[in-house]
Amino acid sequence: MTPPPPLGRPRNKDGLTFDPALDDGELAVVRDALARGRWADARQLLARTGDDWDRRGHRLVVLAEGPTSAAWARDWQLAEPDSPDAAALLACATVFRALHGKDSPQAARALSLAAARMAPRDPTPWLAMLVLARHTGTDDECVRAFDQVRARHRDHHHAHHLMAACLAEHQEGDRDDPLHEVYDFASWAAEQAPADSPLAVLPVVAHAERYRVLARAGLEPADPARSGHWTTRRARQVMKAAFDWWLEWDVDEEAAGVAGGAHPRRKVDLNYLAHAKLHEGRPAEAAALLTRIGPHATHAPWSYPDRDPRAAFRAARRDALGVA
Repeated sequence: MTPPPPLGRPRNKDGLTFDPALDDGELAVVRDALARGRWADARQLLARTGDDWDRRGHRLVVLAEGPTSAAWARDWQLAEPDSPDAAALLACATVFRALHGKDSPQAARALSLAAARMAPRDPTPWLAMLVLARHTGTDDECVRAFDQVRARHRDHHHAHHLMAACLAEHQEGDRDDPLHEVYDFASWAAEQAPADSPLAVLPVVAHAERYRVLARAGLEPADPARSGHWTTRRARQVMKAAFDWWLEWDVDEEAAGVAGGAHPRRKVDLNYLAHAKLHEGRPAEAAALLTRIGPHATHAPWSYPDRDPRAAFRAARRDALGVA
């Protein structure tokens, strides 16, 4: 399962570019063919992709980013007006044209809705609308598009990455908040996903997205590695996120053979306490707590509808300070 393509083609210090096709060599070949007007190659590629929704979304987004993709998709649609693949490619390509000011958001939205009607099970037209809404729409439009994607493929990783980017941009001018909604969203999504899902790493992505926003606002160094900042507070936050995505709570310690483990309910508070220690720059104490929790700690306390994560966090900190 391929990760979502990066937004753009960032250059490294040696001037090399990252190809959005990533390791999908077949996609890279078809993208080059489409740039020369050979849309039949794209038709065959998408037919072979079938309902692998993550791969389909990745391939359509990469194909659609080409400067001539909309024109060739329109030719394809004229030749095959009933093709949902042609409609989806035209919708995605028009979205990217709209983002570059070469088409209207209204036209892109209309084409995306038309593609969605042609293939009701396909989340990709709604992914296109999420890309569009992130740059030209409202928060409500982003949420609606995301919900439509998730209703069709609940573990769609590109849509989750886009929502993390959207939420990270809230409170842009504020200092980082460990209870920012992007972290809540990422932990919730990782908890809901299957054990082998790439969404497991979304809490780490959330920290990276939030850092991007704060750096853009001048609140964090633009180059954390060069400044040494990455090795201090931000590193502890990423450590926290990395712990979050692999921890689980609903395991019977005796059945699993975990000696001396804490009760699952108690693990909620221990987990928060460990995270508080990380944020305070006390990783040794955090490590001791995580050792006590064992390999099956709580995943996220907001999985309990009767628990307020803010209250749990405050309670854990009171426990740490020995306050009644």
